[in-house]
Amino acid sequence: MFTPPSSDASVGQIVNVSRIDRWVIYHRLQELMIPCWCPADGSLRVEVNNSIAAVLVRSTVQQFVASRQELVEWLERCWRT
Repeated sequence: MFTPPSSDASVGQIVNVSRIDRWVIYHRLQELMIPCWCPADGSLRVEVNNSIAAVLVRSTVQQFVASRQELVEWLERCWRT
């Protein structure tokens, strides 16, 4: 199990997701070997150490917070590039 960093000097982004989605996101990030943990306050904390991890976290979270139309537009942009 991942131990959260002891440093309080962290930069973060807050995204509101339901507790059920947060649990699914947590497990998916674990599968991707991205360090993450759920503190007692019910939040999900993720440690992003490189650009690939950032893209994977963004993609994983977007599946739960974006509308279907936003996801379609994002996919179409990917196909054009």
